[in-house]
Amino acid sequence: FEWEPPSEAEMKILEARRERSDKISKLMGDYLLKGYKMLGSVCETCDTILLEDKQAMKYCIACQELDTDTDKDDPVMSSSAARSLTEERQGVTQGSRTFPAASSTSGRRVVQQPSPLSIDPRLGLYEEGAKKAAKPASESLGVWPIPDYSSALDSLCEKIRWASEELKNSSSVEYSIQLCNLIKASADAMQSLKSSQS
Repeated sequence: FEWEPPSEAEMKILEARRERSDKISKLMGDYLLKGYKMLGSVCETCDTILLEDKQAMKYCIACQELDTDTDKDDPVMSSSAARSLTEERQGVTQGSRTFPAASSTSGRRVVQQPSPLSIDPRLGLYEEGAKKAAKPASESLGVWPIPDYSSALDSLCEKIRWASEELKNSSSVEYSIQLCNLIKASADAMQSLKSSQS
């Protein structure tokens, strides 16, 4: 396997994902300051970290504020669409099977491969990391009544440490992108929390 630089289309996808991730991180920081808490689970639709409000209602920033119904076929918004685009460009890899998309009229094909991850794909990357990095105190954290965010900052640091270790050992591009997004979202949330203390 020889590395090739990303094509112009892939660069646009990466840039759009980066911008989307920045928007999500900024909104997430704003919601944390409003008293929402970050959960150790992700949205089943878009794999964005879920928040919980004071009434214990789960809230997905990406689905509620950024995404639309057409985003599932957009390679910028959907990792499965991006994976299909990349695999179509590179050709079908060994051990994968190709199936025609049932609801597609444009002739696009969906490529399914065995997952390089040993975790349940429904759990998602963030929930798996949260399980490994969770501390007992984080379960009773809830909404912070005073402006001392040390527990939240500690939890975010643990998530960053875990994701960094996973990134060192990752050979999957998609998994590495998810890890980088987790690190960025956690770092942005930490920055928002620290700036609110000063």
